[in-house]
Amino acid sequence: MGGKSNAAPVIIKRKKIIAGGGHHGGAWKVAYADFVTAMMAFFLLMWLLGATTEKQRKGVADYFSPAITLTRSSAGGEDVLSGDSTFTQDASAKSGTGVAGGRIAQDGGDMSEAEAQQHKAEIDKALTAFGGESMTMEAALRHVVIKVTDEGLVIEIFDLPEVPLFGPDSAAPQPMLREIAGMLAEVLPITKNGLAINGHVRAYPITLIVNPVWDLSAARADAMRGLLEAAGLPSARLRRIAGHADRKPVTADPMAIRNNRIEVVLLRRDR
Repeated sequence: MGGKSNAAPVIIKRKKIIAGGGHHGGAWKVAYADFVTAMMAFFLLMWLLGATTEKQRKGVADYFSPAITLTRSSAGGEDVLSGDSTFTQDASAKSGTGVAGGRIAQDGGDMSEAEAQQHKAEIDKALTAFGGESMTMEAALRHVVIKVTDEGLVIEIFDLPEVPLFGPDSAAPQPMLREIAGMLAEVLPITKNGLAINGHVRAYPITLIVNPVWDLSAARADAMRGLLEAAGLPSARLRRIAGHADRKPVTADPMAIRNNRIEVVLLRRDR
């Protein structure tokens, strides 16, 4: 009797706790990170809109839609442009139509933005229509891309690996370039802008004693002028021709065939 205690017995309960909340425990972290990223992008956009002028915003918009390809298949990857452009024929009427500054010169005077857009669409439509006339015309359009630059509306005509525009290391026009020149001579009268012709060539090995890039690019530009005039384009529209040698490559490899090209430029101003 003397050893009996009135104290209540002590009961110990053991509870198993699973850390991390199971398989879904980290999902909220991913969602939160996405939210923070979206908010950062939003505030950055708001800051840019407030810190830039209308002209600067126009320039940024034009930068992201500068080119029109005239091929009937999308560019990119293994196509004729080797991934230099990603526009399709369906998108061509909407791509690259921005004109920095808002006006293009026409026969010594300014042309309104609406008129510029109309003429650009007409040139695109006319050239694309040539592609439906024959397989030769279709093949010719694979060499052509149109883009808007500060200088004006540029019609760029370039070599393909299997079909060059000129003879090897010469200014002798090949049949394909004659076809293209004939098409341009029919299309360019849509506008009355002054024209410039620029010649560009790929880089040659620096080990050459005499590097032909300057003379060759100028000679090719002059040959294109002769083709356009022979096809009926009035010589009075020509403002200048220029050879730019290998100074403005359009690919990472300055020796790539794609750098052999002629630019026919519809000038913004009569200069």
